[in-house]
Amino acid sequence: MANGHDLIKYMTVEFVNYIETPKDERKQAKASAKAAREHWLTRWFGWGGSSVLLWWKGRTER
Repeated sequence: MANGHDLIKYMTVEFVNYIETPKDERKQAKASAKAAREHWLTRWFGWGGSSVLLWWKGRTER
């Protein structure tokens, strides 16, 4: 296992990169990452949950 100095060095580098990145770029990266994520139902239950939801909506519309 690496010693604690490596961890502190890594965290410092990441923090400096975060601080040096302009706020607009950070906001844009966060928005694009959020848009690329799958729907929560798919992430939690796979396509089975989505298919049950579609079936349930179709059932109530009849």
